Amino acid sequence: MSGESSVRAHGLGLTVLPRERADAVVLYLHGDRSLAGAPEPGLAFAEDLAARTGAEVFCAGYRPHFPEALHDARAAFEHCRTRGPVALAGRLEGAGLAAALLLALRDEGAPGPSCAVLLTALLDLRLDAQSLLLNAATDAAFDLADLRARALAYAAGTPLGDPLLSPLLGNLHGLPPVQLQTAGTDPLLDDSIRFAGRAARSGVDVHLRVRAGAEALHAGLAPSAAAFLTAWGARRA
Repeated sequence: MSGESSVRAHGLGLTVLPRERADAVVLYLHGDRSLAGAPEPGLAFAEDLAARTGAEVFCAGYRPHFPEALHDARAAFEHCRTRGPVALAGRLEGAGLAAALLLALRDEGAPGPSCAVLLTALLDLRLDAQSLLLNAATDAAFDLADLRARALAYAAGTPLGDPLLSPLLGNLHGLPPVQLQTAGTDPLLDDSIRFAGRAARSGVDVHLRVRAGAEALHAGLAPSAAAFLTAWGARRA
């Protein structure tokens, strides 16, 4: 779907403009378990979202350590607010950063996004969930020891239980509607399930989608995210 959009560079990331733009912006924080934060690997998904939603999608970059990564996400959100009503999306550690941004904005009393989509989310950097061990064999690229080392490097001395590092452990009251997508075979499955449960008990409108396996998950990521972002963005507007 990249032919249906154009891409412009910005100091904070890459902006994807669909051919026919709606009055909406999606801030997308990509992740690939590397905890690196470069925007380019997320561009294809950002283009897909832009084509499906008609929204301008800002694929933000962020520095590889905390709290600078959160500061960068916050700056990207403020940039997006100058462009129109904002929704939020994130994938893997980018989803964890998106959830941390939700908590930070709420605690500041600042205007937040209309809704958020968290895809195969890394929401607890303590990395002690059972699914990390039980599902590791289903993903040849998954290396738990490497992920733990990267998590410690990202935290840069901050305790891993800090809610802005591990949003699963935070107070989830007052968040906007949230969609979580994962798979039964996802090593990070438990993060999404536990976050959905805690958010629901906190009065958040939560939509949890668990697909059978990775193939079905990847095929449905963009369509389901686009439908949710479009529906809730329009509803909140």
